[in-house]
Amino acid sequence: MWDFSWLERRWPGAGYEDWDRALDELAERGYDAVRIDAYPHLVAAGAEQEWELIPEWSTNDWGSPARCRIRVCPALEEFIVKCKDRGILVALSSWFRQDVANTRLHIPSPAKHAEIWIAVLDRLKSAGLLDAIYAVDLCNEWPCEVWAPFFQLRPDEPKEWASEKSLEWMAEACSILRGAYPGIPLTFSTVSDAEGKMTESNPKGLDFLEPHVWMSLVSDFNQRIGYKFERFDLSGYERIVQHAEKLYRSAPEHWNEALVRAIEQQAGWSRRTGLPLVTTECWGIVDYKDWPLLDWGWVKELCALGVETSAATSRWAAISTSNFCGPQFVGMWRDVEWHQRLTKIIRSRANPPKSTK
Repeated sequence: MWDFSWLERRWPGAGYEDWDRALDELAERGYDAVRIDAYPHLVAAGAEQEWELIPEWSTNDWGSPARCRIRVCPALEEFIVKCKDRGILVALSSWFRQDVANTRLHIPSPAKHAEIWIAVLDRLKSAGLLDAIYAVDLCNEWPCEVWAPFFQLRPDEPKEWASEKSLEWMAEACSILRGAYPGIPLTFSTVSDAEGKMTESNPKGLDFLEPHVWMSLVSDFNQRIGYKFERFDLSGYERIVQHAEKLYRSAPEHWNEALVRAIEQQAGWSRRTGLPLVTTECWGIVDYKDWPLLDWGWVKELCALGVETSAATSRWAAISTSNFCGPQFVGMWRDVEWHQRLTKIIRSRANPPKSTK
């Protein structure tokens, strides 16, 4: 998952200033696909226009920690060409990044949602790059308020992935987009929680399921360490430093069991719906980075367990090793052997999803 970092983190030392180097390193570690933000709302509004973006956070190392300026195109085409040259497929998604005019709010309907994605695929078709596209996730972690503020409901309506209005929106948007591009597998990604409410649903119009699964969200781990996803306040990371690894090491079997149970729950959902799974954000703790007194060892243990467990179910079409699988997370990235061992497991088990035309 290279999210919006592929385009926003291009200052010296940010990890993506040299796409050739980053992609060569990705291939060296055994990866054959990457998921990125295609900024569809900005492409539709002005693909080659310069956009000033508001930071999502200053605490995490995805994207820019401060205001930045980008042009989505022709950078998107140029990046995908480099991926294609290396045999790396590209999954498109969007975190619907906020620009100074908040252009992302101008998506009032599923039809408009599909329309902006058609604008992206039209450009890629013109550039001869559709064969490099693995799939389209129409919205990251739908319908999270942070990433999908345009999905408006009454105060008394649940803003949940499996709610009636959410399922209707997803089905209609996918139907319209599939009508224009029937060969591209489509989905809306989601976050797995302790209750697993969405696994009780039977979504229509999706070609695969993309749950993001972390031990820290499918258990009371975050509550136990007092972490509240502080986005512009380092107090959250201070609590991770003080408590996270210590809590995990105090009862690793307990926390491992929570992760395994969640993975098996997702596999059951896949069997019931007949849809394959893809997971690109996973398996241990949601937020982490290179930081004083933070060690990657326990995170890599959980992530290895997640890969091995999900691969063994034969329900996953694509598996990531973590959501820290990028060059900006130096402590995770530099362990080449660890990545190669896990990507070998993934490639031996996974099969790509096919669009239901």
